[in-house]
Amino acid sequence: MNFLRGVMGGQSAGPPTSGAETVQKLCDRVASSTLLDDRRDAVRALKALSKKYRLEVGSQAMEHLINVLQTDRSDSEIIGFALDTLCNLISNDVEEEEPEENAHKTNSDDLAGQFTEIFIKQQENLTLLLSLLEEFDFHVRWPALKLLTALLKNQGPQVQQIILVSPRGVSRMMDLLADSREVIRNDGLLLLQQLTKANAAIQKIVAFENAFERLLDIITEEGMSDGGIVVEDCLLLLLNLMKNNSSNQNFFKEGSYIQRMKPWFEVAEDNSGWSAQKVTNLHLMLQLVRVLVSPVNPPGATSSCQKSAFQCGLLQQLCTILMATGVPADILTETINTVSEVIRGSQINQDYFASVNAPSNPPRPAIVVLLMSMVNERQPFVLRCAVLYCFQCFLYKNQKGQAEIVTTLLPATIDANSISAGQLLCGGLFSTDSLSNWCAAVALAHALQDNSLQKEQLLRVQLATSLGNPPVSLLQQCTNILSQGSKVQTRVGLLMLLSTWMTNCPIAVTHFLHNQTNVPFLTAQISENLGEEEQLVQGLCALLLGICIYYNENSLENYTKEKLKQLIEKRIGKEIFIEKLAYISKHELYSRAGQKPQPSYSSPEQMLFDHEFTKLVKELEVLITKAVQKSSEDEKKEEEVKKSLEQHDSIVNQYKELIREQDMQLNELKKQVTTLTNQNEQSQTTITQQTSQIQQLRDQYNLLKVQGKPLESQHHIHNEAAQINGIQPKADAEEIGRLREEIEKLKKQHDLLEGQLAEKESIIDKLRTNQTTGNTAEVCTGAAGEQTELCKPVAVGEAASGDNDSASALMKISQLESRLAALDDENQKLKDQVQLLTDEQKTLNQQLASTNSTIAILETDKRKLQQEVTESKKEQDDLLVLLADQDQKIFGFKNKLKELGEPVEDEDDLESADQEDDDDDDDELS
Repeated sequence: MNFLRGVMGGQSAGPPTSGAETVQKLCDRVASSTLLDDRRDAVRALKALSKKYRLEVGSQAMEHLINVLQTDRSDSEIIGFALDTLCNLISNDVEEEEPEENAHKTNSDDLAGQFTEIFIKQQENLTLLLSLLEEFDFHVRWPALKLLTALLKNQGPQVQQIILVSPRGVSRMMDLLADSREVIRNDGLLLLQQLTKANAAIQKIVAFENAFERLLDIITEEGMSDGGIVVEDCLLLLLNLMKNNSSNQNFFKEGSYIQRMKPWFEVAEDNSGWSAQKVTNLHLMLQLVRVLVSPVNPPGATSSCQKSAFQCGLLQQLCTILMATGVPADILTETINTVSEVIRGSQINQDYFASVNAPSNPPRPAIVVLLMSMVNERQPFVLRCAVLYCFQCFLYKNQKGQAEIVTTLLPATIDANSISAGQLLCGGLFSTDSLSNWCAAVALAHALQDNSLQKEQLLRVQLATSLGNPPVSLLQQCTNILSQGSKVQTRVGLLMLLSTWMTNCPIAVTHFLHNQTNVPFLTAQISENLGEEEQLVQGLCALLLGICIYYNENSLENYTKEKLKQLIEKRIGKEIFIEKLAYISKHELYSRAGQKPQPSYSSPEQMLFDHEFTKLVKELEVLITKAVQKSSEDEKKEEEVKKSLEQHDSIVNQYKELIREQDMQLNELKKQVTTLTNQNEQSQTTITQQTSQIQQLRDQYNLLKVQGKPLESQHHIHNEAAQINGIQPKADAEEIGRLREEIEKLKKQHDLLEGQLAEKESIIDKLRTNQTTGNTAEVCTGAAGEQTELCKPVAVGEAASGDNDSASALMKISQLESRLAALDDENQKLKDQVQLLTDEQKTLNQQLASTNSTIAILETDKRKLQQEVTESKKEQDDLLVLLADQDQKIFGFKNKLKELGEPVEDEDDLESADQEDDDDDDDELS
């Protein structure tokens, strides 16, 4: 212990030892002591010296400290001392200054970087450190957390890769957010910030470890925008997780976390006294919304987040902040930028924004209030830029909004009692402030972007310049201001407006050329030798003149395409004209403006280009260069070739349309054939089933007939046949013939029985007559000529001989009557049987006729379909022959283009066309 007291500054005998020697002795004690207390005291001493003698402790003790972490895991105190010592060595936050003799050798950053490299050289060291994060002891977990944070600050990418391959490396860090001790939780946030920097793989893992849920819970617990530094750390971590990471953005949206952001922006009515921390928190919250709806994200992801922002009320809440009073300027600016990107390209959001009114008396649309700030030169520059960006986003892909803005400029809709957006834009366009001129010109150009109808409507706008003078058109007033030689920023803005206005609008070009002074002004501007500041104006004048050539319909005799090109060649020269045109894309601010839609400039003088205008210049520069370089003969030949190609294309399109229609008809016919085939198969199946049923009924009938029950069997068969739905096949003809034969036999039997019945009735009448008169009865014969037993000859005398003979006659008469009644019953049964068979015969005849008609219809339809398919194939063959001829003509026209020096880029298509022609010729020969 005397040794330790000497090290720690106590009284000791002998000469003083240097810092390096003391560190060496302590390292020896850590390595050689067998008692844990001695090692603990030595490590504590190293911790005390680690800030003052950082180089000595780091170079001599690091290996021993790592050994302690491996071997003395059971003692949390010595582990904590070792981790604190390593943290002092690797961290740059050193409180005490090093001695002067070491200060000139190396600085703090270099030492931290070197010690970090030594520590992570063995990946096992980092794995050991990650395992220590699982210790719940505060004196182990907290220094391990700080040491890991310092390692990530010094060598982030290398440490990230080691953690990425370490089992449960990220999960152990995420567990820190669930620690009940706020110090560890808050430092855990700082650790995760360093861990997730610029590493998409780790960002995804952290997100899927339920980071969003935990962070949003912490933000809510800490008071949201009114919270402290912890809310700021959570928001910074959320930004790390979602910026430029579409997977995490989609996960955030799908998890319905956008809805949980709405309460963040609920501000009180009294907005006075915003703390610096609240401003920072709200600024980060707005940035987080912008990350989700940024224009650089995939279009589908952006539109989905925009839709969610509207549905959950987030957009409405942002508009409330936008129109609130007492909001700090930087928060208001960022809110405008956020609302801009939430509504950009989303029709439903743009419509809602158009309906927002400012809480003024009378209420004014939010767009009008914002434009008033944009054209007010007293407003901050960043705020005016934000308003311009908001207006551009409102009109982006919003033809309805464009029409509403242009309508406010038309004479019929101007209201003298209220200020409209169009009036504010015109006021800014012709004010004395060059920035207002530029912003108003760009805003008006966005109202015309890709909208030919509004370009034509804007030609109707008339401006009253002064009392007593006739009104002039807006187009003419813009050119008048150009010719007056105003500031460069103003002229650049007006030239961008005119270029956007006349692009793809020949009517506007005609109106511009109709003024005799415009073309001479442009040529004079282009041909002059001016300074570098004027080169951009010359380039834009060349662009405008090129637009007048390219979109010229030759309606004005003095300014046709050919005459304008001749004017350029005489006054300027084609090479100089093209060189001036190229000044635009070579300007240093051109590429900067083309990077992103939001105008971001450090000073008003740098605002010269608009993002959408840079895209327009890229398209027009090539077209105008080609149009100016072509000669009149080349143009005529090209026009002829174009006309012929257009005619050919129209013919080909007609044939293609015809083929498409026939193909559709053919497909429909094929579908009909398939449908009829299926119906036919179903009918055949039904016929087969019914044939088997009929066979079963016939077998039942024959069986019952053999058993002696023909009447009942016929009735049963008739009932079953009545239940069969469908049609009967031709195979039932034999059955019908057999039934007819049976009916004929039954009729013959019926006639025979009726004849016998009539004879018996006549015999009965004669007997009754003989009984009454007492005369002698004569012998009666039957139908077959034989004597009956009932009518034998009787003498008259014998008849009168006694009563016995009379009684015998009466008995015989009674027998005859009973037999007659039996015959009547049998006769009635036969009649019923005949009627039943007749009905069955009618039913079978009807079913047979229906089957024959259906089969005939199906066969007729099948023949028609086969004939139509054959005709379609013939027509297609004819069309293919015509197409081959047309392809040959195309080949000839393109050869002419080659001879004229025009590039032909579809050689592969020509080769494939030649191959098809050869194939068609072979087919015709075969």
